[in-house]
Amino acid sequence: MAIIEFLPKEYGYVVLVLVLYCFINFWMGFQVGKARKRYNVQFPTLYAIESENKDAKLFNCVQRGHQNALEMMPMYFMLMILGGMKHPCICTGLGLVYNISRFFYFKGYSTGDPMKRLTIGKYSFLGLFGLMFCTISFGVSVIRG
Repeated sequence: MAIIEFLPKEYGYVVLVLVLYCFINFWMGFQVGKARKRYNVQFPTLYAIESENKDAKLFNCVQRGHQNALEMMPMYFMLMILGGMKHPCICTGLGLVYNISRFFYFKGYSTGDPMKRLTIGKYSFLGLFGLMFCTISFGVSVIRG
């Protein structure tokens, strides 16, 4: 297990925060499934059409909240994994900010008023920008040897 010797012991916190986000993502997916039943949107329809479904906007807001989380997930995971190699405690904190903000982003979006996603959800970008700086710091350290 040479990789464990390479990583700081605090890196385990980074891993746990990423797993927490996986649970948040599963929960969002279940919410979309419940919204499909509630608003009568059948598979494989990704987004409801307002002319065909009076509740299209409500369903679409739930779906869009989850879709946006999926769009951002690869970048978030990459920044956490790499930045956490040098700054595990900072990345853990920033990851928690991101996770909590994304939860409230989804909750706000799911109300049917897309602007409510930004009430607390806007802080997810603070987490991402912080993670970018940590990852840049890691990259510079690797280059310098």
